[in-house]
Amino acid sequence: MTTNTKKQMTFYKALIPIIFLAVSLFWSLKYGTGYSQIPLVATSIVAALIAVKSGCKWEDLETGILNTIQVSMQALLILLIIGMIIGTWILAGVVPSMIYFGLKIISPKIFLLATLLICSIVSLACGSSWTTASTVGIALLGVAQGLEIPAPIAAGAIISGAYFGDKMSPLSETTNLAPAVAGSTLFDHIKHMVYTSGVSLILSATIFGIIGLKYGNSQINSESIQVILDGLSSQFTISPILFIPPIVVIFMVIKKVPAIPGLLAGVVLGGLFAVFYQGADLKSIVEAAHFGYTSNTGVEVIDSLLSRGGLDNMMFTVSLILCAMVLGGILETSGMLYAISEKILLLVHGTGSLVLATVLTAIGTNIITGDQSLSIIIPGRMYKNIYEEKGLKLKNLSRALEDAGTVTSPIVPWNVCAGFMASTLGVATIAYLPFAFFNLLSPVVSVIYGFTGITMEKCAKTELETKQ
Repeated sequence: MTTNTKKQMTFYKALIPIIFLAVSLFWSLKYGTGYSQIPLVATSIVAALIAVKSGCKWEDLETGILNTIQVSMQALLILLIIGMIIGTWILAGVVPSMIYFGLKIISPKIFLLATLLICSIVSLACGSSWTTASTVGIALLGVAQGLEIPAPIAAGAIISGAYFGDKMSPLSETTNLAPAVAGSTLFDHIKHMVYTSGVSLILSATIFGIIGLKYGNSQINSESIQVILDGLSSQFTISPILFIPPIVVIFMVIKKVPAIPGLLAGVVLGGLFAVFYQGADLKSIVEAAHFGYTSNTGVEVIDSLLSRGGLDNMMFTVSLILCAMVLGGILETSGMLYAISEKILLLVHGTGSLVLATVLTAIGTNIITGDQSLSIIIPGRMYKNIYEEKGLKLKNLSRALEDAGTVTSPIVPWNVCAGFMASTLGVATIAYLPFAFFNLLSPVVSVIYGFTGITMEKCAKTELETKQ
């Protein structure tokens, strides 16, 4: 994109696609199919027309679209592999065994709090919210169903814990990306996040603990739990040994085995355990990997829970992500995001407004582009110099990027991360959004710190003189 095009792309032109997207999504949810793909495509057409009229060449826009899709390709491949993992792990009895033993040992009163903490620990260890959700997350959701705890609340606890660990782990991609973009160091960044993430986790744990009391005090039907236990044990060979595949996958992630081969190893392990423990043949393994597993126990709870997975069942989410990436590529390449960010910068005066602007830009980028990485990279580029000019340490910027960019990605329905979570857990983003307390609280806590000045560390005079 040329400098001339940047000048022609005004704030008001850039707002047209944003307004059109908001209106079309509202229409689709209220009167249409309720899906986001066609509104995203329609908005992409509107954005492209405005861009071309403002001086952009279609060839440049197309290159921008392809570059943006290229950035998301690893996520798309991982999504398809996770579909195969879910299908083969259910066939192998891995997921049923985790659900079975979970129902045996977890009390409904502490379930939500335990779920939050378990997912936090697993994600902190492996540095991946996706791995956490697709392994222990699925099992915990099954336990919740057995304990008669609504799936959206359980999914909120799973995602809250998964994103706390992802955000705080030195093994996480976003935890490394944020300080790299902002110009801070990894461990300074992690230590600085303790102040906001720690408060958000404590608040989330308190809320989940209170909600859990409601289900702990209610009369849980032990007969219905026994029906589930009997149904699982009659359909599958149940054994703690079947925990080996998820343990191996998490271990490989911790050892920094690349994600795609590591997860494919999980598919292979699922197939092998299906043969040796469930007596499955090659045809049923391939069908489970391709189309997902179909449960026919006759117990409605089990069948609805275990009939899932497969590469095919991830295609809806893949289409959603591709549509979002097309729009994101057009908006970034045409300079529309740049035009909007320039207007935001005019409103920045003190430290509080700067943090607020960073948080809103990161959330806005998640909404507009549907990509978590861009929600860190774009605001990081925009605000780095301003943080330096105001004498603020750059770890304040990297923290704000994660407080808003990383954690809000799974609560924007057309975002890559939200699509993954909804497909993996089988709970719609809109349904679990109100209960993803950690993800909702983190940006708020970050902004409060900005306006109060709490932990907003400033550069020493010697540091400022060095930079000058």
